[in-house]
Amino acid sequence: MGSAPMQTRRWTRLEYERLVEAGFFGPGERLELLGGELVVAEPHGTRHAVVTTLVSDVLRRSLGPAWHVRIQAPIALDEESEPEPDVAVVPGGPREYLAAHPRRPALVVEVAESSLAFDRGERASLYARAAVDDYWLVNLVEEVVEVHRRPRPDPSAPYGWHYGSIACARRGDLVAPVASPDSVVSVADLLP
Repeated sequence: MGSAPMQTRRWTRLEYERLVEAGFFGPGERLELLGGELVVAEPHGTRHAVVTTLVSDVLRRSLGPAWHVRIQAPIALDEESEPEPDVAVVPGGPREYLAAHPRRPALVVEVAESSLAFDRGERASLYARAAVDDYWLVNLVEEVVEVHRRPRPDPSAPYGWHYGSIACARRGDLVAPVASPDSVVSVADLLP
């Protein structure tokens, strides 16, 4: 007798939001909807927490009031994804998002140590699929900032997309968001 293939149920972003609003998940339960699947978010260590704060502080100072810098808050990426990136930069102010989560981040930043492979692979592919033009990966393993740009289709990527340009910025280098090229920041300020 053969075994039946395992079946899974995919979720839409609207279904996920209804579950959250209904209190279906327990307090402190950290989940993200990625490509229709509920993913348990990894706990953050002290280095991760410190660097996330450093990145958000540096971007707030650099970008100014025209941009809202969010920390670990949901982004309505597409119909089946609502990730909570470590840092996301969106236009406008926080009150502009009272009715719904932002849909089009200008910049997404993930801080990675134990999640490095996932953030380089699945997360990068998901952000590329959603046409996020600027994805920075603060790589705590190698202490560099990987700047991912130019999303393009790639059938071999986890979500069918990848970034056509990936540059590695080190201490002493400067980086600026695509959406605000005059807002130059030092890579050293983004690292521990």
